[in-house]
Amino acid sequence: MTTSIRIVNMSPKSIAVLFKNNKIFDLALTHKSWVNEHPGKSESNERLEFLGDAVLEFVVSKELYERFPDKEEGYLTALRANLVNTVNLAEIARKLRVGTLLYLSKGEEEGGGRENPSLLANTMEALIGGLYIDGGITEAENFIKKYLFPSIDEKIAKPLKDAKSRLQEYVQAKGLPAPKYEVVEEEGPDHNKKFTIEARVNNEVWGKGMGKNKSEAAQDAAIKVLEKISDSD
Repeated sequence: MTTSIRIVNMSPKSIAVLFKNNKIFDLALTHKSWVNEHPGKSESNERLEFLGDAVLEFVVSKELYERFPDKEEGYLTALRANLVNTVNLAEIARKLRVGTLLYLSKGEEEGGGRENPSLLANTMEALIGGLYIDGGITEAENFIKKYLFPSIDEKIAKPLKDAKSRLQEYVQAKGLPAPKYEVVEEEGPDHNKKFTIEARVNNEVWGKGMGKNKSEAAQDAAIKVLEKISDSD
């Protein structure tokens, strides 16, 4: 049974009942733009998002480690990235109708914030962080198992997306043009070349990679960018 079939009929109230503390639930749905418009409110969901990101990575990593004992680190890392990336989290958020619950500023609302993939994905992480604070690791893990794990079989049934594909999805979710890869250095004899490539987004250098051919160097550059993005989230 696919993820979409399992959660397509979910209502926003179904998420609310998972929380014992309504204040934590509301905080998980509070975007920083709403806080800026309401002086009495001092906190957005960003701290919960930070926590939820770590909880999500731990729970998914543990599941993949146990489920695939014969797979190497590289495969597990790629599979995890395909599960927790912005596109996948935003898709689940839409099916859960998370966007209808968000506390947004007027400007963010008018700008399509309730359907913004990056905003929705961040809110999913905040909800996970909120569940961890509200009910401990068990509640957070149950939520992740119910809504993310059903898509594992779907992901492994087809080739996992490489770093360049994942980076392209990320920048498109941000409303930015697709990354471009430019060779900036080439050294060594023909039989032992080494290429250095820059990954550029909107004419800005986001990362640099190296490899024995252009394809390998471009993938390395994309990996470096994704690592920086992960560290900054």
